[in-house]
Amino acid sequence: MKQPKPWKWPEKRWRGIVERVRAGRTLRPRRWPGGARCAIALSFDSDHETNELREAGESIGRLSQGQYGNRQGVPRILALLQRHGVKATFFVPAVTALLYPEEQKRVVAEGHEIGIHGWIHERNSVLPKKAERDLQMRSADVLEKITGVRPVGVRTPSWDFSPNTLAITKEMGLAYDSSLMADVDCYELLMNGKPTGVVELPVEWIRDDAVYFNMNRFAALRPYTPPEGVFDIFRREETGRSDARRRSCLGAPARVRGRRGGPRSRWRRRRRRGRDLVRDRRGRALDERARRGRGDGAVARGGAESLRGRLRHALAASPRSRRLPDRRPRQGH
Repeated sequence: MKQPKPWKWPEKRWRGIVERVRAGRTLRPRRWPGGARCAIALSFDSDHETNELREAGESIGRLSQGQYGNRQGVPRILALLQRHGVKATFFVPAVTALLYPEEQKRVVAEGHEIGIHGWIHERNSVLPKKAERDLQMRSADVLEKITGVRPVGVRTPSWDFSPNTLAITKEMGLAYDSSLMADVDCYELLMNGKPTGVVELPVEWIRDDAVYFNMNRFAALRPYTPPEGVFDIFRREETGRSDARRRSCLGAPARVRGRRGGPRSRWRRRRRRGRDLVRDRRGRALDERARRGRGDGAVARGGAESLRGRLRHALAASPRSRRLPDRRPRQGH
């Protein structure tokens, strides 16, 4: 039977589609811990070889790009996080965990969280319910067996839901999802108009660096944004959320974030820009306190938001931090 065009749908049909999964009550706190201006969540998707495997691909070259995530990407990210005393969440496909169990053990041992990210980075949004449920549950089992910690959250491999995803997530008793984009603040997910108790920590493509750096020569996909431009996008995004006293979730695939490029290490440039981002925010916080007459030493030390629905830390400087210059662009120039 031929299906009617969407503009011929009765209201019951299009309303039912929209109401399957919706944003419910906002979970933004009245104030952040320590009087911080905002909270930031750092997250990394450790896809590694699964981007090629999920397409039934066997390209040695693309598989080697995935292996880079284990050999260079994740170790460099962990070193950077340790240097700044920041905790993050790594969303890991089960196949990645099976390929690199020691990597996942190290992530957990260093105090970071591991979340579900599908079995083989499959496109969960097009799977039948039975297959999607089986893969998500088996993924949780594999991560728990390897790390000794049962995951409490999920980021779907598709950054999308099927009509069954939320019901599966609720059935598993997971505390949060981080795949949708209905708000800048955390919110409770509704399923067919009813609260689920599942917290959404929203993402946004503009804050994921894969969209700027991915390369696929056969699909004519080329990186076109220079690293300096990506940093500027991130800086402006975070500055806006800081001014609005909101939370933000920055995400990146480990195989991209830890990449070198050219005679000078692109990773080192990104690392310096990461430090600049931290310093820029610290400098702004110090300037704000100075304007209020509280002095530089009144800023509380912070880190990054944990993706367990409870925001633990806020980014600021320690009492011994030197005052850093304000890097905001000047007006009128």
